[in-house]
Amino acid sequence: MQWLLKLLDRFTERSVRNVAHTHGRRSLITKIGVALVGGAVLPMLPFDRSGQFMSANAAQPKKPAPNLDPTQCEYWRYCAFDGYLCTCCGGSLTQCPPGTEASKVSWVGTCLNPEDGRHYLVSYNDCCGKGSCGECLCNNNERERPGYRLGVHNDINWCMANTSSMFHCTTSIIVGLA
Repeated sequence: MQWLLKLLDRFTERSVRNVAHTHGRRSLITKIGVALVGGAVLPMLPFDRSGQFMSANAAQPKKPAPNLDPTQCEYWRYCAFDGYLCTCCGGSLTQCPPGTEASKVSWVGTCLNPEDGRHYLVSYNDCCGKGSCGECLCNNNERERPGYRLGVHNDINWCMANTSSMFHCTTSIIVGLA
């Protein structure tokens, strides 16, 4: 075992002496300086973090596409919608928020559902009885008709037939296939 240590010791000594004969002290100091400066600059270099970004996003729940999210104006049921979304005002797609009542009259639209490729007849009912919600205002006028065809015109206060004509928000109820 001692002969192995002596052999290793002689090999190391020869290697170090060989390096000392071929390189001066200044070159050693230069290399150490380059390593120190290079080590300090290395964190400033750009590098690809997309792998970390994708794994961070994978942990977060995916948001639905805007045409499939009932809190977005691009939701497919809102193709002829004009008003504040009840989904943002304490109600739902089909229910008025507490303290309001559905309008007795409404307008209709024909909207394409991107999930099944079918057109649906959608009734838009204003919720009346409270002041304007002020959240999530949408104005989609797909296939809107002029004001003289009231059933397909969305720029009217549809709360006019209720006891309180104050408009709060609008629901979107599927009536059937178009």
